[in-house]
Amino acid sequence: MTVREKAYRFRLCPNKEQRILINKSVGCARYVYNHFLGKAKENEYLTYTKYSKQLTQLKKELEWLKESDKFALQNALKDLDRGFKNFFKGKYGFPKFKSKRNRKNSYRTNKFTRKSGTTNIEVKDNKIKLPKLGWIKFRKPKKVKGKILNVTVTKSNTDKYFISIAVKEEVEELPKVDKQIGIDLGLKEFAIMSDGEKIANPRVLKKYEKKIARLNRSLARKEKGSNNWCKAKKKLGKVYEKVANIRLDFLHKVSTKLIEENQFIAVETLKVKNMLKNSKLAKSISDVSWSKFIELLTYKAKWYGRNLVKIDTFFASSQLCNNCGYKNEKVKDLSVRKWECPKCKEVHGRDINASLNILNEGLKIKASTT
Repeated sequence: MTVREKAYRFRLCPNKEQRILINKSVGCARYVYNHFLGKAKENEYLTYTKYSKQLTQLKKELEWLKESDKFALQNALKDLDRGFKNFFKGKYGFPKFKSKRNRKNSYRTNKFTRKSGTTNIEVKDNKIKLPKLGWIKFRKPKKVKGKILNVTVTKSNTDKYFISIAVKEEVEELPKVDKQIGIDLGLKEFAIMSDGEKIANPRVLKKYEKKIARLNRSLARKEKGSNNWCKAKKKLGKVYEKVANIRLDFLHKVSTKLIEENQFIAVETLKVKNMLKNSKLAKSISDVSWSKFIELLTYKAKWYGRNLVKIDTFFASSQLCNNCGYKNEKVKDLSVRKWECPKCKEVHGRDINASLNILNEGLKIKASTT
């Protein structure tokens, strides 16, 4: 039994008054984040504690900040503090200002109030109680389990509202299996397994390209900022949202299947940012979402007691003969799909050979670390 942190995401169904309050909390959280980021850029960044004291004074000066959820403002400061800490550690770049034109705008609220010792968040059936908002209905396909940590309320650019309920829960590891697999990621086929199985690339964006192009042309003909322009933009946003949802659903199904069926998984890691510089392949690479897939595999393996090994980007998986280890430099050419090893005379299919080499390398790494 292991303890994991998980988020349950549901579509929220607020009434008119609740939508207004959500929009206020989102806007106020964004304002506080940008206000103190601006102060940090003018002088130097102070600690969360010092900015928290300044926030109390700011709320006295700007009465409208009190209309929002107070936890939303505190958490906006915590997010800014985390952003600067990550910047100082060299993990990410300098924090950027938030825009209301972002694809998603959100705020985070807490469950526990220290002073009163009471909880602000409750879940009953398909309703959730949130600070300032009271009880709100949400679409509930499954039961929320575990101890609630916090809730993030999100408004999409298509005017849909969602909640993400972060919980801490105990989860049982999956029963152990004997199967182990290596995965070679690609564009023509999404994934090629060392056991010969191939998973087709759904090419979700390509299926909607014509519709997106038509809506973009329609948007270009409208006067920017007009009601018709806003309507056209929302239609376009809904298509992109649908593409993202279909893609994520596919990635979840594939990653869950692999975790359930295999005890050991070796997967190659790719420098996606560098690959996106190739203008001919950039759109296809963005659409295939390798990074998100590896992210899903990583946390699911940790949750369910599976072994996942990530192979270094520079490992020559395609060039090596999985039988004798001979390295064929000519296979660097992507047009070479089949080749015969001059040393052991084994005939290789490029992708299957790569996945077998990835599995073998992963087993070597595992053996060296145990």
